[in-house]
Amino acid sequence: MAMNLQKHLAGSHIRYFNRTLSRGDDLKEAGGIPANSVKDVVDESDVVFISLSDDAALNATIDAALQGNLQGKIIVDTSTVHPNTSAAVDARIAERGGRFIAAPVFGASPVAAAGKLLWIVAGPDDAFQTISPFIEGVMGRAVIRVGEDVRKASLMKTAGNFLTAGMMELVAEAHTLVEKTGLGSEALESLIEQQYGPLTLSMSQRLTTGAYMPAPGQRPWSDVKLALKDVGHGLSCAEEAGVKLEVGEVALRHLKEADRYGDELGRGMDSSSLYGVIRTESGLPFETEVVTKRDADQEMKKP
Repeated sequence: MAMNLQKHLAGSHIRYFNRTLSRGDDLKEAGGIPANSVKDVVDESDVVFISLSDDAALNATIDAALQGNLQGKIIVDTSTVHPNTSAAVDARIAERGGRFIAAPVFGASPVAAAGKLLWIVAGPDDAFQTISPFIEGVMGRAVIRVGEDVRKASLMKTAGNFLTAGMMELVAEAHTLVEKTGLGSEALESLIEQQYGPLTLSMSQRLTTGAYMPAPGQRPWSDVKLALKDVGHGLSCAEEAGVKLEVGEVALRHLKEADRYGDELGRGMDSSSLYGVIRTESGLPFETEVVTKRDADQEMKKP
């Protein structure tokens, strides 16, 4: 996201900070300027975009941001957090004269790199007009505005994550079915491509290419631990509203088991790794033949 923004601002230089600053080396080569702290980014910028893993990380970052001069500044949070967390952050920033926009995004790492994220945006209209030129066609493919109440953006993202988890559960179950019955994943993936669209196809391909269980040392497209947090937020919001999300509960159980398996192996798992759990529950190994061969080939290449 930051790289796409820097390219868009040709001739200007964004300030950036990361807890592991070296992860911004490519951004630095593209013209970005590393900062020593969150406070420095706030002090040296009019608009600050934040992308973090969870509610605790957001709260800690806002603690640091409040040490800077927030007067007149716009803070845009693209993280996926609980709606109540967004509301609390909004109040804290407003107390210091800043404006807050909740803008969670849909799309895994490759989608972000391509500048094709879908943005869900809530916050003051004037602040949105200021940041709008940096989103569509730069860091995202489209924007869905859901008003000024920042909780609504987080709630929309939560609802969307429930849909995503539910669809991934269905796709994983279908692939397990066709493997057990001998129909085969290739035929199913062709059906998915022709009948159910690109999003469902991308989910299928995460399973058939082995991305659901990244190779040792590789990072997942979307970490299973983040999926656990996201689905958990969905179930929490549903409980508060008096709604029961049974599909979400099944997906959460499978995600927890996949996370446990990854921890046992010391490997990061993708959010689609619930596929491996569904396989084992059906009498198949967690790893597909594609994963087994890939990992064996990687082991053979070691010096």
